[in-house]
Amino acid sequence: MANVIVVGAQWGDEGKGKVVDVLSERFDVVARYQGGNNAGHTVVVGDEKIILHLVPSGILRKGKICVLGNGVVIDLGELIHEMDQLEKLHVRFADHFFISRRAHLVLPYHKILDAAHERRAAKKIGTTGRGIGPAYVDKMARMGIRVGDMHKPELFTERLRHNLAEKRSQFPDSPDLAGLDAAQICAQHMKYYERIQDFLVDSGQILHRFIGEGKRILFEGAQGTLLDIDMGTYPYVTSSSSTAGGACTGTGVSPKCVDGVLGVCKAYTTRVGEGPFPTELLNSTGEQIRARGQEFGATTGRPRRTGWFDAVAARYAARVNGLDAIALMKLDVLDELDPILVCTGYRYRGEVLAEFPAETDILAECEPAYESHPGWKQSTVGTLEDGKLPGACRAYLRRLEELVNVPFTLVSTGPRRDQTLTRCNPTWEAWGLGS
Repeated sequence: MANVIVVGAQWGDEGKGKVVDVLSERFDVVARYQGGNNAGHTVVVGDEKIILHLVPSGILRKGKICVLGNGVVIDLGELIHEMDQLEKLHVRFADHFFISRRAHLVLPYHKILDAAHERRAAKKIGTTGRGIGPAYVDKMARMGIRVGDMHKPELFTERLRHNLAEKRSQFPDSPDLAGLDAAQICAQHMKYYERIQDFLVDSGQILHRFIGEGKRILFEGAQGTLLDIDMGTYPYVTSSSSTAGGACTGTGVSPKCVDGVLGVCKAYTTRVGEGPFPTELLNSTGEQIRARGQEFGATTGRPRRTGWFDAVAARYAARVNGLDAIALMKLDVLDELDPILVCTGYRYRGEVLAEFPAETDILAECEPAYESHPGWKQSTVGTLEDGKLPGACRAYLRRLEELVNVPFTLVSTGPRRDQTLTRCNPTWEAWGLGS
């Protein structure tokens, strides 16, 4: 019974929400392993568009179990709001939703600090302003507050008061921090705790039990490989481990229990926020991709930067994560473009680099080396068979597979869950996912 990690193979926003929604039909449990409500996973069911920020998108499948692991940082107010919205859609949480006691809280002062750091930074990171980075900073500084700490109100209150005093000492001129009322925050969060306390578990323990019972686990990540705190384009990254390794540290599940890794890429590339982006298109083609792909942040609404597919970055993601297969998203967005370019290397100071550089300043100077492919100039929307794709489109897919050296097992030909083409291979069969 396969347990599979779904990981973003670009700069996030690849379409992981749809992939998890599609695959969750064949799995029993979906476990989210990092990030917070800075993520936005968009799922289209029928004519309804649903954006999830914290709850795994598998929750939309009846009978599936969803888990928020210890690697997630949780804004309880946002989580409860999301749960309320889902309950209106008749989603059942009792016995189907669990939260790690070890998950850290995002508190009001984290959001204030997030905005303050961004204002003061010489180089903007382009955060979502949701307090995610400061919450992870507190976690690493060993002064974070975990969800499970709220079982003793006096302990929670003491830690919160201490942390708030510490933040005020760091930012004495902040009227927003000065205006926070510790007693009010504590009272509000204890109400939140009453709402979610029955869902609290040891995520590693319960997932281990599910695996022992023969249940299939799908591990859901947020953001993407190139935003990973260690492996991404530092410092223009998120504050957690968004690569496949984060699935184990973020849920408490042994690496021995993982059977495969599925990467998710778009048929082109996007990025939100600051940082180098070699294939970025600052022209009408970039605008056309943005418009056709509806490339606006699910969490912030910000327009995403757009560019051609970057095979150098995708190969790097394949190596770092050990990708067994790739789901290629938004193929239909390219239907009207001709020609279609693919980055096969980087030009840097007279050299052509075949590998993704570790130094962000080098990446910022890189110019893409492109190869050109003819467009297919016809609609692929809703196509469900590989053989029915236009010939130029099939050639494009084959070339991407050659460049990345990973098979593309899923191809999205539209936003809905039923607009997904399956291309089977031995790995896919080994996971027991069939056709």
